Amino acid sequence: MGLQDRNKRGFTRLLRSFGYAYQGLRHVFVNEQNMQVHVSLAAFVILLAFWLDLTRLEWLFLLVIISGIFALEIMNTAIERTVDLVTEEYHPIAKRAKDVAASAVFVYSIFAVIMGIILFGPHLLEKFL
Repeated sequence: MGLQDRNKRGFTRLLRSFGYAYQGLRHVFVNEQNMQVHVSLAAFVILLAFWLDLTRLEWLFLLVIISGIFALEIMNTAIERTVDLVTEEYHPIAKRAKDVAASAVFVYSIFAVIMGIILFGPHLLEKFL
């Protein structure tokens, strides 16, 4: 097999992996209520950021926060589905795994709210005072 054939196969595998990632992302956005809440809040925050004319650095922080919450919610969903696959019966350790995964999203959400206050607070005060 020549180098060109290997490169073609590697590129095909890469494209296929993007397809799988898209399917997973689509599943989470369509089927997970918490992700839909995050997306709705993110859309509101982005519109607010445009209205308040955030600086480039503020946009950078905002986008990192939004993408972080999305990534954590996706991982939380993956952990929950994996636990569900392993056991259909109630098990305290399975519950603990799900609770701990959800707590990661919760902790980051608190961080996101605090960062939102820091980012938007001065702009909102300037607009309304």
